[in-house]
Amino acid sequence: MTSEIPARPELGNVVVGVDGSPSARTAVFWAAAEADRRRRTLHLVHADDTARRALFADAERIQEVRERGRDLLVETVSAVQERFPDLAVTKELSRQEPVAGLRAAAGRAGTIVVGNRGLGGFSTLMLGSVGLGVAARAETPVIVVRGDGDRPEFGSVTAAVHGASDVGWLLVAAAEADARKAALRLVSVWNVLTHIGSVATMLDDLDEIARQRVHEIKALADRVRDFYPGLNVSHHVETGTSTPGILVEATARTDLLVMGREHRALGAGPSLGRVAHVLIHHADCPVEIVPPAFATRVEET
Repeated sequence: MTSEIPARPELGNVVVGVDGSPSARTAVFWAAAEADRRRRTLHLVHADDTARRALFADAERIQEVRERGRDLLVETVSAVQERFPDLAVTKELSRQEPVAGLRAAAGRAGTIVVGNRGLGGFSTLMLGSVGLGVAARAETPVIVVRGDGDRPEFGSVTAAVHGASDVGWLLVAAAEADARKAALRLVSVWNVLTHIGSVATMLDDLDEIARQRVHEIKALADRVRDFYPGLNVSHHVETGTSTPGILVEATARTDLLVMGREHRALGAGPSLGRVAHVLIHHADCPVEIVPPAFATRVEET
């Protein structure tokens, strides 16, 4: 039988939502730096939702909204090019609502970047609606920019891993670290409360589960080193009773936290897991969510 071996992932163009809010402006400059590291195009999208608004607003109002969006995009392009003169920057005024507009702009390979607060229509949902909607539904990676725009760099990327099945999206985290010339830190939380009441309640059993987790995370780190021999990769298994709490603490001294999005349960619709939900609301650094459709799959026999 044959094995399907993943390739080093290509980090695509960067698509960022623009709505005129301070949070979106911070996200734009973060996205510009990300595109510059990748040597890729930065694509600015302002989604004004006029396709829907046209059903109840008059033509004059729609034209006013469109013109305001064009002006915002032109001003934002100018601000980005002043700071990143060699960066290729494109812009798009989308008539779709923000979630659909950003997903369409990203295609199958782009990375979507959003701020953690919005303005106006973008605002009521942005972590609220737009940020959560994009992170839950996109088929490409989504980065929610959290933290101060002037936050110092720590030279590290943190990956929140669970076990062997994470190898696909973990290679995206490795590519992010490689692009930054940063270290990659794998962090796994072993939460003993998840085993209380199960068949494994004896202390010896719990110790064996913990040892197995350490072994799995080490194997993941070794796998990453196979693909990125020059990358500084470390692995850590943290013990505690709050997985989200430990991971939020881990974001205090890292430049980016990357995690895989859980597979959706049948019939449950698009959603984020509890841990991802907490992180994109409370992390101290940007959080990247990699969906199952994007992660490279590994089949071994």
